[in-house]
Amino acid sequence: MFSHLSDKGVNMVDITKKEASVRTAVAEGKIELKKETISLIRENKITKGSVLTTAQIAAIQAVKMTPALIPLCHGLPINKVDIDFEIYEDSIKVICMVKTESKTGVEMEALTGVSVALLTIWDMVKSNEKDALGQYPSTGIYGIRVLKKEK
Repeated sequence: MFSHLSDKGVNMVDITKKEASVRTAVAEGKIELKKETISLIRENKITKGSVLTTAQIAAIQAVKMTPALIPLCHGLPINKVDIDFEIYEDSIKVICMVKTESKTGVEMEALTGVSVALLTIWDMVKSNEKDALGQYPSTGIYGIRVLKKEK
């Protein structure tokens, strides 16, 4: 039935014998938007409400829900999440820092936080970004990556 899968199947990595330590990860990503949309965000004039506050809350929630979204991620105690934004003329960069004291890293949590923040921004501004045909020629999400991880 699942001939495209290997015979090995899937397994969660066993971290039982690993020592818990303080671990952090920082990830970033960018959304490109129309200059007019950036101005509306800066002036807090987006119809749906505060774009960056909503994206920040969504990112924190996503970090905490990462194991529910990515099947083989371990559930970790999340000790700290910081979400920062850098606003440019035609884009917004999201930076997510996640900290835990655990047996495994939090880079997937940081990447998930960035991804959901970016998707939330898109959702909040999509009516401003659509062209006459309902398409998004000026909008895109790019460069989601881990900047650093430490233990």
